Amino acid sequence: MSHQFNPRDVTWLAFNERVMQEAMDETVPLPLRIRFLGIFSNNLDEFFRVRVAGLKRAMDFKDKFITESFYQPPSKILQRINEIVIKQQQDFDKTWKKIQVEMAEQKVFIKTAKNLTPEQKVFVKKYFDEVVESHVVPIILQENKPMPYLRDKSLYLGVAMRKKEWQYESNFAIIEMPSRFIGRFLLIPSENGEKNVMLLEDVVTFMLPEIFNFFGFDDFEAHSFKVTKDAEFDLDNDIKTTLADKIEKGIKSRRKGKPTRFVFDKNMDKALLEFLIRKLNLSKKDSIIPGGKIHNFRHFMDFPDVFAAYHRPEERTTFLHPKFPNDHRVTETILKEDVMLTFPYHDYRPVIDLLRESAMDPNVKSIQITAYRLASNSKIINALIGAARNGKEVTVMLELRARFDEESNLIWKEILEQEGIKVLTGIPNKKVHAKLCVIKKRIHNKTIQYGFVSTGNFNEKTAKIYGDHLLLTSDRAIMADINKIFNVLRKPKDDIIPVLKTCKKLLVCPQFMREKIVQHIDKEIEEAKAGRKAEMIIKANSLSDRELIKKLYEAAKAGVTVKMIVRGIYCAVNQKEFKQKIQAISIVDEYLEHARVMYFHNKGSEDLYISSADWMTRNLDYRIEAAAKITDKNLKKELKDILEIQLKDNVKARILDKNLRNEYVKEGKKGEEFRSQIETWKYLKGKM
Repeated sequence: MSHQFNPRDVTWLAFNERVMQEAMDETVPLPLRIRFLGIFSNNLDEFFRVRVAGLKRAMDFKDKFITESFYQPPSKILQRINEIVIKQQQDFDKTWKKIQVEMAEQKVFIKTAKNLTPEQKVFVKKYFDEVVESHVVPIILQENKPMPYLRDKSLYLGVAMRKKEWQYESNFAIIEMPSRFIGRFLLIPSENGEKNVMLLEDVVTFMLPEIFNFFGFDDFEAHSFKVTKDAEFDLDNDIKTTLADKIEKGIKSRRKGKPTRFVFDKNMDKALLEFLIRKLNLSKKDSIIPGGKIHNFRHFMDFPDVFAAYHRPEERTTFLHPKFPNDHRVTETILKEDVMLTFPYHDYRPVIDLLRESAMDPNVKSIQITAYRLASNSKIINALIGAARNGKEVTVMLELRARFDEESNLIWKEILEQEGIKVLTGIPNKKVHAKLCVIKKRIHNKTIQYGFVSTGNFNEKTAKIYGDHLLLTSDRAIMADINKIFNVLRKPKDDIIPVLKTCKKLLVCPQFMREKIVQHIDKEIEEAKAGRKAEMIIKANSLSDRELIKKLYEAAKAGVTVKMIVRGIYCAVNQKEFKQKIQAISIVDEYLEHARVMYFHNKGSEDLYISSADWMTRNLDYRIEAAAKITDKNLKKELKDILEIQLKDNVKARILDKNLRNEYVKEGKKGEEFRSQIETWKYLKGKM
């Protein structure tokens, strides 16, 4: 059987197109459409920072393992990426133009330097003088001097300056926008019920004559641009470690943070554009992308709340799980029974409450928890600090290599250690991505343990918009396994496998989760070959692991019913030999589908797991991950029901096919819309 795969990076761009589809969808409320454009932009920035940078590094090594790892030669993938991104940029610009027309219908306008009223000019000048000016540092560009260092993630104004009486000579300057310090948006005084928003770069453009007044220029042309740089992270362990080492050594001689993308306003002064491209050492091989006036659109995820007409429907509100009424202690409940919280439908409060109760409970002796991405003002951390101050032994496994959260996690490390909390920083070459907590208390010389396992980060902010499952439990076998994992993290050795191998209730990575998944698939294959019912449902963020995809192919060829709900990367392709085609959908809606769930029919006994791991090589072989088996009969039914609800989506589900066309699922009778996130809310609310 010949195997076909879609390259990971091309399928990721197809996912980001689904995000843009939400911005293009006129049934989506306007503030959310603007937010989706911001998410699209932010996603693309990260893609160029990490994935495109990795592909460019990999291109220098003519090795068959490289092509195997990426499914196609990196040079071919980069060519496809450029074609797709330029087309997506055109769609982005059209979508933004259309949204601005709809904003105008609601009397919301983005003002530029050219269309201010006299009163607004006074207001903007005052704002610049009092707030902005101290952060503005213009840099004059000169041919005989090296290009100044340009910061990744920052937005720049490229300025061409001339004197009206002498138009033949231009001077160039760049100004970094200080949006990190003062924000990107300014609400300016308006009349007639209008809401006027001004972008920081337009405030600076308006004040250019004052900024450069000592040069005597009187003609200014300013356009924005940004540079995305190689983040110099690893290649996510997609390729063999020895090769990864080889590639990392290969870039050490290069200038730090080589640009991987240059995006600019297509109306930029031609001479300035040529100057910047030349000075940044960019070539035709690099991603040089002409765009609209506005860049760094990721800030639009936080566009000001100026749309009075938008009210969130009831189906988008969270509610407390019925097992945890306001006056009830969380600890008492989970010592009696397992409870599964499904975010963002269920309120995150019980998780915080459990930690706060433990912080004050005189019988609690210790708390151990993993942390990957934390909220900026984390209630989780505050509860743990409270526990430490109350004399509990608190241990936090803080992953310092959480991509783009390294800086904030270093700050958390310092804060925690100052409070006497033991901070673990993991194992060399293996990120800790498992979402685990174990709490121990002593009553009458007896140790009682309880805690939780989750598919998502312990972050009360993202829990409002990320779809995840969290199991609150006092299952002794699960707690024993969590303790084993913390023992490994506390005393990291070269060979962690023998300890992890003894876990009985949790499936753990590296190695054992993969082995168990293969065993489960093999059982389904056996059943299909015997003519009996064989079925599996896999929900994940990404599917790119070659060996597991081949195993899915084997199952489909044998006649196993394989159903996939994969939000992002999806490298599998239906083959001619399949007896049963793989049914695969992606759901992109207001909430980010983040949960990882596995269901295997297993002769009718139905095995269900919630997991922190995606079906990617990096997760399964190079990270500490954990999946918990759901054993409570009612919770198994609830989890399976939610999967079935998602599989019936005919509003926000797209078909994942070979050609990555992102066609919507259109099943069901006309007029019978079934939107899984709304139906999940109704289902869980109905259990109140």
